[in-house]
Amino acid sequence: MMRGSVLPSIDLSHVRTISIKTRKSKVSLRDLGTPPRKRKSYREFEHSLPKILAAQEFRTLADAIARAVRARRTILWMTGAHVIKVGLSPVLVELMNRRALTALSMNGAGAIHDFEIAYAGTTSEDVASRLKDGSFGMARETGEFLAAALQRRRTSGFGLAVGHAIGEAKLAHRRLSLLHACASRGLPATVHVAIGTDIDHQQPTAQGEAIGRASFEDFKLLCAVVSTLEG
Repeated sequence: MMRGSVLPSIDLSHVRTISIKTRKSKVSLRDLGTPPRKRKSYREFEHSLPKILAAQEFRTLADAIARAVRARRTILWMTGAHVIKVGLSPVLVELMNRRALTALSMNGAGAIHDFEIAYAGTTSEDVASRLKDGSFGMARETGEFLAAALQRRRTSGFGLAVGHAIGEAKLAHRRLSLLHACASRGLPATVHVAIGTDIDHQQPTAQGEAIGRASFEDFKLLCAVVSTLEG
């Protein structure tokens, strides 16, 4: 850093420039999107998107899924809890019906929200306010149901144990449960509970051995599913 004097501005007069006509550019007119029109079909909407970055990646993903559906290949969806919290469970169930989802993996929070939607038709606590009074994650029905499901099906992984339990209990909104949808269709469903980060552990009915065993079974099942993804 110069001291005692002002740093002079750089002289740009010697900078060399090039012509845009000779420069390689990644975007041209043929890549641009088109404005939406009334009564446009979804296919027309998709084709109207710019052929750039995320829009093109979306097309590539959609094409890959379509090819996998036609070839009856494995299509594994790995989700976090927010997919359920923002209301997309019915969409994923429909994808199962169309064979665009043939295996499902989620974290521990995903299983919690999946059960609560099936049981009560509501989920997602106000975390900030619940932390203040110590009631976050203390929903009795959630803890008791998940714990009982793991105890009842000691040879199953976490995902299918909960999915079958939701069906057996005939929960009011079970048709919206992803785990139940997988269990009733014979699709692999795995839940991967992180140690000490999901509310499963803080419930008085929680049994670490059952949670750990079921999560480990699901790890092995997920590995088997991944082994079918080649190609």
